[in-house]
Amino acid sequence: MDLSEYEFRSQPWFDQENFQGFNEAIPMKTMVVHCFDPRAADIPDAVAKHFGDEVFPGENVLDENGNRVGHTRTLFSLANAGGRAVDALQAVATMDYLFRFTTVVVVHHSFCGATAFRPDQLINRYRDEHNVDISDAFRRDALTIPHFDESIKYDLALLRSHPAVPRSTKLFGFFYEMNTGELIEIARDVPA
Repeated sequence: MDLSEYEFRSQPWFDQENFQGFNEAIPMKTMVVHCFDPRAADIPDAVAKHFGDEVFPGENVLDENGNRVGHTRTLFSLANAGGRAVDALQAVATMDYLFRFTTVVVVHHSFCGATAFRPDQLINRYRDEHNVDISDAFRRDALTIPHFDESIKYDLALLRSHPAVPRSTKLFGFFYEMNTGELIEIARDVPA
């Protein structure tokens, strides 16, 4: 089966060399990095409400033939283990290219599984159960959440120092208490 007919670059109307982003069709401006824990699935909605000018989850925009040609969402949700920023770096570069987004929000949540172990425990268990050494495969400081305040500040510093994050990007770090829905700002790095 040839699926190339579903690629943008193969469409006669698409000019890959002069691509300016998809913002007219999907106005993404904010990326929320959070944990994949289903108990904390309300994080993107809480962030959208906090900022007040975000649309989440949004709705599909259809053309006259019923084809999905856009969306009203402005907030992109990226879930990973512990909501750590290190796993979001490639997505940040891609989102900047596709949507020229302006903000990255990192959210860690109460009773996260990433607070239940130390990096060496994960590395040793993987070695013992799978006979593979992953000790150099990941940044130790980003494998777990030793302290919420420290890990959120670490993640914002990691984002700010990484070349894949444009200097103009606004960075926010929050703690989400999943039982009450409270979103607490811990850190921010907003360029002047």
